[in-house]
Amino acid sequence: MQELMLDKTHDETRQGEAFSPIENQGKTYHKHFYIESYGCAMNFADSEVIASILQKENIGCTNQAEKADLILINTCSIREKAEEKIRKRLTELRQYKRSNPGLIIGILGCMAERLKGNLLEEEKLVDLVVGPDAYRTLPSLIEEAETGQKAINVLLSRDETYADISPIRLNSNGINAFVSIMRGCNNMCSFCVVPFTRGRERSRSAVSIIAECEALFNEGYREVTLLGQNVDSYHWRDEETGTVVTFAELMEKVALISPLLRVRFSTSHPKDITDDVLFTMKKYDNICNYIHLPVQSGSTRMLQMMNRTYSREWYISKVNRIKEILPDCGISTDMITGFCTETEEDHQESMSLMEYCKYDLAYMYFYSERPGTLAARRFKDDVPLAIKKRRLQEMVDLHRIHSHESMKRDVGKTFKVLIEGNSKKNENEFHGRNDQNKVIVFPKLNYKKGDYVMVKVHDCTPGTLIGNIIE
Repeated sequence: MQELMLDKTHDETRQGEAFSPIENQGKTYHKHFYIESYGCAMNFADSEVIASILQKENIGCTNQAEKADLILINTCSIREKAEEKIRKRLTELRQYKRSNPGLIIGILGCMAERLKGNLLEEEKLVDLVVGPDAYRTLPSLIEEAETGQKAINVLLSRDETYADISPIRLNSNGINAFVSIMRGCNNMCSFCVVPFTRGRERSRSAVSIIAECEALFNEGYREVTLLGQNVDSYHWRDEETGTVVTFAELMEKVALISPLLRVRFSTSHPKDITDDVLFTMKKYDNICNYIHLPVQSGSTRMLQMMNRTYSREWYISKVNRIKEILPDCGISTDMITGFCTETEEDHQESMSLMEYCKYDLAYMYFYSERPGTLAARRFKDDVPLAIKKRRLQEMVDLHRIHSHESMKRDVGKTFKVLIEGNSKKNENEFHGRNDQNKVIVFPKLNYKKGDYVMVKVHDCTPGTLIGNIIE
């Protein structure tokens, strides 16, 4: 789900548009829910699972909050500012209780898991709180909230994957879809709250993943993104046969559904991505040459404090290996500035790593201490905010140069592009992405959404390639 965000950072939490009630057509529901999602692709995928659960209970979707009987906010807890935005949004949404006293407002996802009862008792912003592993209990929690009780379920599970639930594709363009292949994370990075809000890793059945991807293809979808906190550690064992499926094998099974089905994935942990994955990508033309490979810092000392389990040199060798096997592979990353005790020398190590890798895309943000994490317990958040922001701006400025250079190198080249829909700026143009996840816009001609076309690039901006279809 990676978006091409050249000048954005994680300081700008992604917010989903109100989901369209496309599945409601021709159906009558006794209640309606409104949902907004914030944060990562996993949250957006979870919202589609939630929609499926609610519609089975005869609760339909609306994209107008004022018409909803149930308002849900699916939340991100990655940074303090993300939580501040969500609190503000919840305060805004409570106005609808004046005209609809029976309205129920609920908070879901990582922020719900982290803050638990505080949101119910202390802040009194919501009526129900549901963690990422408890969405199946939403119907009973809603019934409880309707009686005037405060309803909460934030129990984490070692088994829940929602494998048997067919997500309802909310706000879908009918071409791209997210498919969750695993949940949770076993990597205890000291800065990260995810292991505490989403629990331990558990892989979903390969059989159910393949079935979902096949169904999507038969419905007209032409691209799936396999999602997990760390997809490369996917490991599923068939209890009947004892067969083990790795991520490389899973990706191959999805690619074999049809050469017309593009396959992407996110996110990879540098310590887990294997040559098997890289050679599988090389083997199949419909597996996109694009890897999101978060590094977080270019300083080995910082990486050790972050508990990333690799050094600067090891990460560089991994990037070199990717380029050796997949010379045209696009690589993106995550970077943190101002982590605990970070010195100017550490920061320059990060800058020099970016200079070496010249990422096509980077998600950059300054460190925000999250309560309950290892870093919050072990280290002092001692880098002044002004220095964090200054270092972040320096990093953004450097990356802007690299990303523009990356775009310029593609001028004159021809790419296979999947048409995803109309250009946002010009209804006479289509937009799509190439293998390396770069957005390309081009005149429509006699094609339609979902078609593959060959596009020759003749110009670019820092964030977009501009071309024409070659017929």
